[in-house]
Amino acid sequence: MNDTPGWASPGSAPSDGQKPDQSGPAEPTDRPAQPADRPAQPGQAPQGPGPQWSKEQPPPAQWSAPSGPSAPGQAPPPPPPGPGWGNQPPGGYGPGGHGPAGPGGYGAPGRGGWGGGWGGPPPAAKPGVIPLRPLGVGEILDGAVSTMRTYWRTVLGISLTVAVLTEVIVVLFQGLVLDDAGTGALNDPSATLSELSRAMGDALLNSSVVLVISLVGTVIATALLTTVTSRAVLGKPVTIGEAWRDARPQVLKLFGLICVLLLITVGVVTVGALPGLLVTIAGSSGPGIALTVLGIIGAGIVALWLAIRFSLASPALMLEKQGIKKAMGRSAKLVQGTWWRIFGIQMLATLIANVVASIIVIPFTLLAAALSGDGLTGWLNTGAGSLGWTFLIISGIGAVIGSMITFPITAGVTVLLYIDQRIRREALDLELARAAGVQGYGSTAPGTTPGS
Repeated sequence: MNDTPGWASPGSAPSDGQKPDQSGPAEPTDRPAQPADRPAQPGQAPQGPGPQWSKEQPPPAQWSAPSGPSAPGQAPPPPPPGPGWGNQPPGGYGPGGHGPAGPGGYGAPGRGGWGGGWGGPPPAAKPGVIPLRPLGVGEILDGAVSTMRTYWRTVLGISLTVAVLTEVIVVLFQGLVLDDAGTGALNDPSATLSELSRAMGDALLNSSVVLVISLVGTVIATALLTTVTSRAVLGKPVTIGEAWRDARPQVLKLFGLICVLLLITVGVVTVGALPGLLVTIAGSSGPGIALTVLGIIGAGIVALWLAIRFSLASPALMLEKQGIKKAMGRSAKLVQGTWWRIFGIQMLATLIANVVASIIVIPFTLLAAALSGDGLTGWLNTGAGSLGWTFLIISGIGAVIGSMITFPITAGVTVLLYIDQRIRREALDLELARAAGVQGYGSTAPGTTPGS
């Protein structure tokens, strides 16, 4: 370290000869004096014998440059780079690229050079659909929509393929299985309690199967759209073939992850409903049903907590090429401490996507009901107990169109949440900036204030 008088290290304090208005700690009186015959640096008056600058300095973030007397027409000399600071920026600017904040002082250190600009650090780099910094809720939603709008051919191609396959399975299941299901007792006022219980069980089972099929399609779409969204963050397009080649090695692991998550959910719900079922079997149908309902509600809360905890496992598995166990562990680590935030963003994205999809699906459903055998009035009276193929096919077309909207939004939000959590916890923005070819973006990059 150059300790020549007039060249202050970060955190240094003026000597006894300095004016009392200088910032920084006072110089200890028992410090040995520096040689008096050293020449003064440009911009500072010569100093006589006596204590100069302390070699023991406080941390780099707690310093202020001295404002001692300088030669007429010359600016105070900048301090030299200390530990933790990069190379000295050109133009007389201090560490971090900050300029003078006032007479004899320097502005607070920034993250990277400001290029002589005033009014605070520049915004974070944005090579793609999001800025490379912690994201706010609006930026995550906007990033998902921007990805769908910018790369619509790839995004809608993937969404259409997954939606068609998923809806074909759902329509076949509803037409071949649910049409014969004993759910008619739900519309029968004279049905007994046991008949209502059986009908409710059948309806719950049928809805669960449809939900599982839809969940599988959503996860597959998320996996394929993960590559598209990750490239969109860097501003680089990707084709459907490239997305498939990138996702193909992890597809089997992805299905394994889906099965594990489904088994966990079924296990939790079974444990919650088991006491009530045992009481019902023992002969107490009334208390047993009540206990079963309470158990299912409690199990649903636990299952929801686990679902959000492992909601980032799919992006972790696809982008980090992790195994099932490590991907779940990565998701739990990234979600830790921010469960409510991730839950709120996921619920908001799901609500927005479903509202938009409903605007399309509901007219198709009404049209399908009007064209079915009993007409719209008959469909409203009979409900979903007897579904014809005409109704299933027309409503399925509407569901496919709706899924083409919901898949990109929900998948994009999930991937961007994963990226946002890694930026907050692991400074992933630095790797993304290097991958995008952003020049001069390092560990001191500007614009790192979280969006929310």
